[in-house]
Amino acid sequence: MSQIFSNLFLMLILSGNLISFMVFLAPVTIFYGIYKRKSTEGFHSVRYVIAHFSCMLWVYYAYIKTDEILHITNNAFGLLVESVYIVIYLIYAPLRAKKLTAAIVIFLNVTIFGVIVAITLLLFHGQKRLNILGWICVGFSVIFFAAPLSIMRLVIRTKNVEFMPFNLSILETISAAVWLGYGLMSKDIYVALTNIVGLLFGIAKMVLDLLYLQRCQAGKQ
Repeated sequence: MSQIFSNLFLMLILSGNLISFMVFLAPVTIFYGIYKRKSTEGFHSVRYVIAHFSCMLWVYYAYIKTDEILHITNNAFGLLVESVYIVIYLIYAPLRAKKLTAAIVIFLNVTIFGVIVAITLLLFHGQKRLNILGWICVGFSVIFFAAPLSIMRLVIRTKNVEFMPFNLSILETISAAVWLGYGLMSKDIYVALTNIVGLLFGIAKMVLDLLYLQRCQAGKQ
């Protein structure tokens, strides 16, 4: 029985990483479009900056927890991909958007992350350090999962679903479901809580996406 559980757990981890890689790579078409047009056309970078920050936190969490090499690999890959997205955005965004994005990156991904690392390393130890860091990860992950809702407003305003690909919504929902299973099986409350929220937001986004697409198609007819 324990061997079956171990095999199932390993399959869950590997499938979780594979799906997460697909989630991180899903916006490639968006940024390729930005590259081709040489313009961001009002597209916002906040979601990707927050995703970058979230990956940094989870890499740090997995490092502190130890024996989490696959979790580190998953989020390190996300960190690399999100960095590329941010660089592309900074190249083609208007000056004002560039300054805003750079300011957010410096404040959130450099200053706030540095403060979190310093406080958790200097003031806390052992399980208490891991618990505090876990709750911080959950909090910022909720912000990350909620960020795509702002894209809904952009889609409705521009009548362009390019910035809200439905395949990305599906992948994010499946990814959250798989990592929720991982969190439950590994008894990691922080991973589980994060992905409960991710699953709920993913389902909500898919429903809103479908409703909007149906209205769009009805309008065209």
